[in-house]
Amino acid sequence: MNWMRFAAVVLGAGVVTTFTDWFFAGDWLHARLSYPEIWRKGNTARAVALSMPLPFITSAAFAVLAWKLDVEGLKNCVKLAAAIWAIAPLPLILANAVFIKLPRVFVVSYTAGWLVKLLIVAVAVAKFLRY
Repeated sequence: MNWMRFAAVVLGAGVVTTFTDWFFAGDWLHARLSYPEIWRKGNTARAVALSMPLPFITSAAFAVLAWKLDVEGLKNCVKLAAAIWAIAPLPLILANAVFIKLPRVFVVSYTAGWLVKLLIVAVAVAKFLRY
Protein backbone atom coordinates (compact mmCIF):
# COMPACT_ATOMS: atom_id res chain seq x y z
CA MET A 1 0.00 0.00 0.00
CA ASN A 2 1.18 3.50 -0.79
CA TRP A 3 1.24 5.11 2.65
CA MET A 4 1.20 8.67 1.31
CA ARG A 5 -2.02 7.93 -0.60
CA PHE A 6 -3.38 6.19 2.48
CA ALA A 7 -2.72 9.28 4.61
CA ALA A 8 -4.25 11.53 1.95
CA VAL A 9 -7.37 9.36 1.73
CA VAL A 10 -7.75 9.25 5.51
CA LEU A 11 -7.27 13.00 5.86
CA GLY A 12 -9.47 13.92 2.91
CA ALA A 13 -12.30 11.50 3.72
CA GLY A 14 -12.01 12.38 7.41
CA VAL A 15 -12.49 16.07 6.71
CA VAL A 16 -15.39 15.52 4.32
CA THR A 17 -17.15 13.09 6.66
CA THR A 18 -16.75 15.54 9.53
CA PHE A 19 -19.01 17.83 7.54
CA THR A 20 -21.49 15.03 6.90
CA ASP A 21 -21.68 14.45 10.65
CA TRP A 22 -22.43 18.11 11.13
CA PHE A 23 -25.00 18.08 8.31
CA PHE A 24 -26.89 14.97 9.41
CA ALA A 25 -26.59 15.42 13.18
CA GLY A 26 -25.84 19.10 13.52
CA ASP A 27 -27.17 21.96 15.53
CA TRP A 28 -30.38 22.33 13.54
CA LEU A 29 -31.73 18.94 14.65
CA HIS A 30 -30.48 19.25 18.21
CA ALA A 31 -31.91 22.72 18.71
CA ARG A 32 -35.37 21.89 17.37
CA LEU A 33 -36.05 18.23 17.93
CA SER A 34 -34.33 17.05 21.06
CA TYR A 35 -35.31 16.18 24.57
CA PRO A 36 -33.35 18.41 26.99
CA GLU A 37 -32.87 15.62 29.53
CA ILE A 38 -30.73 13.68 27.04
CA TRP A 39 -28.07 16.28 26.25
CA ARG A 40 -25.30 17.39 28.55
CA LYS A 41 -25.46 20.93 29.80
CA GLY A 42 -22.71 23.49 29.32
CA ASN A 43 -20.02 24.10 26.79
CA THR A 44 -20.01 21.59 23.92
CA ALA A 45 -16.49 22.47 22.80
CA ARG A 46 -14.99 19.56 24.76
CA ALA A 47 -17.48 17.09 23.27
CA VAL A 48 -16.76 18.39 19.77
CA ALA A 49 -13.01 18.14 20.35
CA LEU A 50 -13.33 14.57 21.63
CA SER A 51 -15.47 13.51 18.69
CA MET A 52 -13.37 15.16 15.95
CA PRO A 53 -10.91 12.25 15.52
CA LEU A 54 -13.69 9.69 15.03
CA PRO A 55 -14.34 10.27 11.29
CA PHE A 56 -10.60 9.92 10.67
CA ILE A 57 -10.57 6.63 12.58
CA THR A 58 -13.53 5.43 10.51
CA SER A 59 -11.75 6.39 7.30
CA ALA A 60 -8.50 4.70 8.31
CA ALA A 61 -10.26 1.53 9.48
CA PHE A 62 -12.25 1.28 6.25
CA ALA A 63 -9.14 1.77 4.13
CA VAL A 64 -7.18 -0.86 6.07
CA LEU A 65 -10.09 -3.32 5.94
CA ALA A 66 -10.50 -2.84 2.19
CA TRP A 67 -6.76 -3.37 1.76
CA LYS A 68 -6.65 -6.49 3.95
CA LEU A 69 -9.69 -7.99 2.19
CA ASP A 70 -8.31 -7.07 -1.26
CA VAL A 71 -11.44 -5.07 -2.05
CA GLU A 72 -10.80 -3.06 -5.18
CA GLY A 73 -13.01 -1.02 -7.46
CA LEU A 74 -15.87 1.33 -6.76
CA LYS A 75 -18.60 -1.32 -6.88
CA ASN A 76 -16.87 -3.56 -4.36
CA CYS A 77 -15.96 -0.69 -2.04
CA VAL A 78 -19.58 0.49 -2.06
CA LYS A 79 -20.72 -3.05 -1.28
CA LEU A 80 -18.29 -3.15 1.64
CA ALA A 81 -19.58 0.19 2.89
CA ALA A 82 -23.19 -1.02 2.70
CA ALA A 83 -22.29 -4.24 4.51
CA ILE A 84 -20.52 -2.37 7.30
CA TRP A 85 -23.51 -0.03 7.61
CA ALA A 86 -25.93 -2.97 7.84
CA ILE A 87 -23.72 -4.78 10.37
CA ALA A 88 -22.96 -1.99 12.83
CA PRO A 89 -24.43 1.55 12.70
CA LEU A 90 -27.91 0.65 11.41
CA PRO A 91 -28.81 -1.99 14.02
CA LEU A 92 -27.07 -0.04 16.78
CA ILE A 93 -28.98 3.16 16.07
CA LEU A 94 -32.28 1.31 15.64
CA ALA A 95 -31.78 -0.60 18.90
CA ASN A 96 -30.93 2.62 20.71
CA ALA A 97 -34.06 4.26 19.29
CA VAL A 98 -36.16 1.50 20.82
CA PHE A 99 -34.91 2.30 24.34
CA ILE A 100 -33.89 5.98 24.17
CA LYS A 101 -36.28 8.82 23.45
CA LEU A 102 -34.98 9.77 20.02
CA PRO A 103 -37.23 11.58 17.58
CA ARG A 104 -37.78 9.60 14.37
CA VAL A 105 -36.07 12.32 12.37
CA PHE A 106 -32.93 11.78 14.48
CA VAL A 107 -32.99 8.06 13.80
CA VAL A 108 -33.42 8.56 10.06
CA SER A 109 -30.81 11.31 9.99
CA TYR A 110 -28.22 9.35 11.98
CA THR A 111 -28.65 6.19 9.93
CA ALA A 112 -28.52 8.13 6.66
CA GLY A 113 -25.49 10.06 7.92
CA TRP A 114 -23.61 6.84 8.63
CA LEU A 115 -24.45 5.43 5.22
CA VAL A 116 -23.28 8.60 3.49
CA LYS A 117 -20.12 8.69 5.61
CA LEU A 118 -19.22 5.12 4.68
CA LEU A 119 -20.02 5.72 1.00
CA ILE A 120 -17.77 8.80 0.94
CA VAL A 121 -14.91 6.78 2.40
CA ALA A 122 -15.63 3.94 -0.03
CA VAL A 123 -15.42 6.30 -3.01
CA ALA A 124 -12.21 7.85 -1.70
CA VAL A 125 -10.62 4.43 -1.19
CA ALA A 126 -11.75 3.15 -4.60
CA LYS A 127 -10.66 6.24 -6.54
CA PHE A 128 -7.48 7.32 -4.78
CA LEU A 129 -6.00 4.35 -2.97
CA ARG A 130 -4.30 1.91 -5.30
CA TYR A 131 -2.73 -1.07 -3.57
